[in-house]
Amino acid sequence: MHIIEENDAIYFSNRSLAYLRTECYGYALADATKCLEIDKNYIKGYYRRATSNMALGKFKAALKDYETVVRVRPNDKDAKMKYQECNKIVKQKAFERAIAELLFMKEMMECFKDQKKLHRKCAYQILIQVKELLSKLPSLIEITVKETEKMTICGDTHGQFYDLLNIFELNGLPSETNPYLFNGDFVDRGSFSLEVILTLFGFKLLLPDSFYLLRGNHETDNMNQMYGFEGEVKAKYTAQMFTLFSEVFQWLPLAQCINGKVLVMHGGLFSEDGVMLDDLRKIDRNRQPPDSGPMCDLLWSDPQPQNGRSVSKRGVSCQFGPDVTERFLDQNKLDYIIRSHEVKAEGYEVTHSGKCITVFSAPNYCDQMANKGAYIHLRGSDLKPEFHQFTAVVSTSDNNFDILNPDQP
Repeated sequence: MHIIEENDAIYFSNRSLAYLRTECYGYALADATKCLEIDKNYIKGYYRRATSNMALGKFKAALKDYETVVRVRPNDKDAKMKYQECNKIVKQKAFERAIAELLFMKEMMECFKDQKKLHRKCAYQILIQVKELLSKLPSLIEITVKETEKMTICGDTHGQFYDLLNIFELNGLPSETNPYLFNGDFVDRGSFSLEVILTLFGFKLLLPDSFYLLRGNHETDNMNQMYGFEGEVKAKYTAQMFTLFSEVFQWLPLAQCINGKVLVMHGGLFSEDGVMLDDLRKIDRNRQPPDSGPMCDLLWSDPQPQNGRSVSKRGVSCQFGPDVTERFLDQNKLDYIIRSHEVKAEGYEVTHSGKCITVFSAPNYCDQMANKGAYIHLRGSDLKPEFHQFTAVVSTSDNNFDILNPDQP
């Protein structure tokens, strides 16, 4: 005869089964959880907890426990069948959610295209969710593009929403099979910075592992005050929303390394030699950028044709020559860098013997530069950059936005 004790895993597992048979799924879940607290190796506890969660519609939690059971008992046909059933439901729900979110993104872009305004509560929700997502990321993002895959890298967009739509028209909407990296300076200068950044943040939430955003020097308070974004947000929404944007911008990663060979940042390399990738990983980025140091340089520096370093034409950070680039790449075992930050007549420029590439994605910058825009394709097979140019689209300058919910302020 089995003697029941308070720390008896078998007792709680059996009582969980009894509750399952009487459809008391909440009690069954509590007892299965208690069973595993007592003995984390008691496999029936995982099975009972999975069954309880399945009945309660908590399919992801159920799947995790079914995976444990199948791993320990690979010949258990019933467990394998339940695992397959649960896995199918989880994938189906994920697919349905992705479709719904993609439809939302398409509707939001159409709304912006028609110069209507996303409701304030919805905009706030995007910002809150993307802040939570970005805050969990490292300052240096490291990804692998597989041999058969391609990534698209875009430079500055600067509030040119219709040109952003054109990029998606030419190159396809972001998806798991069509990943993007946008390399900073999403806002300021252009009239539709709010629409650009909400679209980019929306895709980041939809595709957290296939859509990447890096911070530019214009994702900062002082630049937003001088070059338009703060005023635009206050005019279209509220001062409080600009404060939230400022908080989100501080969590944007600073650099991205692709296949351990290509480093992408908005500005460029550093005022001093000896900076290693590990130094970038250690940067505390949740702040306004300092006036000097690696974080400042990543956002502000520019290449120059002559060797060495010189004072920056911008008055911030430095200009760095081909020898600086060569030493940095050698020390960090990299092939080349991609940066943005400067308007280029052809939309891109290759300098420093092919080791420093600039890409700029705001054609006819500020409606007066007559430059082309460009984006880059990087394929995992060889990481050889492929440049794609495009010209500016004609857009209306009418800024009289309608409100989707006119009954709400």
